[in-house]
Amino acid sequence: MAVATAAGLATNVFPFRDARAAPDPVLEAGPVAHGSLPVPLVLDNGSFQARAGWACPGPDPGPEPRLQFRAVCARGRGGARGGAGPQVGNALGSLEPLRWMLRSPFDRNVPVNLELQELLLDYSFQHLGVSSQGCVDHPIVLTEAVCTPLYSRQMMSELLFECYRIPKVAYGIDSLFSFYHNNPKNMISSGLIISSGYQCTHILPILEGRLDARNCKRINLGGSQAAGYLQRLLQLKYPGHLAAITLSRMEEILHEHSYIAEDYVEELQKWRCPDYYENNVHKMQLPFSSKLLGSTLTSEEKQERRQQQLRRLQELNARRREEKLQLDQERLDRLLYVQELLEDGQMDQFHKALIELNMDSPEELQSYIQKLSAAVEQAKQKILQAEVSLEVDVVDSKPETPDLEQLEPSLEDVENINDFEPLFSEETPEVEKPVTTVQPVFNLAAYHQLFVGTERIRAPEIIFQPSLIGEEQAGIAETLQYILDRYPKDVQELLVQNVLLTGGNMMYPGMKVRIEKELLEMRPFQSSFQVQLAANPVLDAWYGARDWALDHLDNEDVWITRKDYEEKGGGYLREHCASNVYIPIRLPKQASRSAEAQASGKGSGASGGGAGEQA
Repeated sequence: MAVATAAGLATNVFPFRDARAAPDPVLEAGPVAHGSLPVPLVLDNGSFQARAGWACPGPDPGPEPRLQFRAVCARGRGGARGGAGPQVGNALGSLEPLRWMLRSPFDRNVPVNLELQELLLDYSFQHLGVSSQGCVDHPIVLTEAVCTPLYSRQMMSELLFECYRIPKVAYGIDSLFSFYHNNPKNMISSGLIISSGYQCTHILPILEGRLDARNCKRINLGGSQAAGYLQRLLQLKYPGHLAAITLSRMEEILHEHSYIAEDYVEELQKWRCPDYYENNVHKMQLPFSSKLLGSTLTSEEKQERRQQQLRRLQELNARRREEKLQLDQERLDRLLYVQELLEDGQMDQFHKALIELNMDSPEELQSYIQKLSAAVEQAKQKILQAEVSLEVDVVDSKPETPDLEQLEPSLEDVENINDFEPLFSEETPEVEKPVTTVQPVFNLAAYHQLFVGTERIRAPEIIFQPSLIGEEQAGIAETLQYILDRYPKDVQELLVQNVLLTGGNMMYPGMKVRIEKELLEMRPFQSSFQVQLAANPVLDAWYGARDWALDHLDNEDVWITRKDYEEKGGGYLREHCASNVYIPIRLPKQASRSAEAQASGKGSGASGGGAGEQA
């Protein structure tokens, strides 16, 4: 959360950073093989951000992941954006102009669109200096969601082994990697993991170092839903700034200005106090243009602008006069043709034409011909006069004919140059005056400010109270109580002694205190528990996967090799301390179906034979 200085507390005005992602450089070739084993490649495949780097053996395993980018792609229509093809991750820069084009390979936190997933992998390999042409000759450690469907893992394995031809892969749960990274090595521990990310929140019980998959629970809420809720709140509060209240800015408010209330109802009561509100509200300054505060045009520039407006007006009037003259001439020719029918004695055709013109008598026809002839002649004279004198003029009032539509009062109705004076408010009358700044009736900067008060706690509160956004789900506290009630009391005591908070959505100030308060309310009197926040809730999953890869580099029992993939299928999983539980799908054997078909054939043949004997 952004901390205001002593001077800033008086105003609490915070500008939006609107940060743009810098394009990732293409790094040098990957590290060389150490001995007979190549260096593993660690990919933390998150639904919000993907992280990739190397697990280099040795005393110094290397810095943080060399590549971090948003897990989104944008494809232009027909090679848009200069024909550069699909844009991935940090190559997009700012996401808001392309928000309608963004695509993600994830449904919630499970990859389902492997075509987009391939783009993310290509981007990672390319910027890490790995040649993906032919094969990627590096083992890969890849994170996945809790209880990933076998079909999703099968598609991922098929992509890795068939498209990139990797030698072996290991799958692991991101929050479990973070759990083992924050616990001492070589220590079989039990505990509870509360992991909240961009799309989902998981509560995972760990018993003797292994995941108890039967009792883990998921809440379908995370940072994405909090950002959407905050956007709706502020758009309803400030309907005049709908376009400026973007998801990227809402994520910035969540990451830097939101916090978790220890007691939500009590905190809302504090916000009712005007002094508390004034001291704690954050005023987010939207960008605006100060040029609207006054005119800085010189007299020459104003005169030039006025001349341009007059020229445009002259062109518009001349075009309208010509169009009107053409229409009037066509109507006059039509009326004269009808009059000729009368003079030639073709009465039947004359009466039909008179009915089409909605006229009752030849006298009425003659009257309209005279009026229209006068209007045409007058228009021709005005066009000639305008060409000679270059003055702005208009056609006089139009004859009242049934076919002529009266135009609405417009700039054509102005008769001379002097009548244009009211149309140019910025034109000073005859005597020039010095240019002065127009003082606005309100502060334009204050008008473009978003007052973020109780919204700072309302948006992140949804993971504790999903009913705030209409979700019929249990919050973290109720789900935690439900999981603990499924174990005996001694196991409950063991689990609550090691509660780890991990994931980007757990980084709100006050989150640890809130979880401790919820545990204090649900645990027995004078019982103990221990809650810790991960050292780096965002990157600890990648660090844990890197440490695991280094520890199990020579252990073939935890890697899925190409041979395993070809023999046992893409859904196969080798279990380890940070993996999911492998539950294969048992399909009925084909032999049993053929046996049933043979049995049914024999039964039908026997019944047919009995019928023949009776016959």
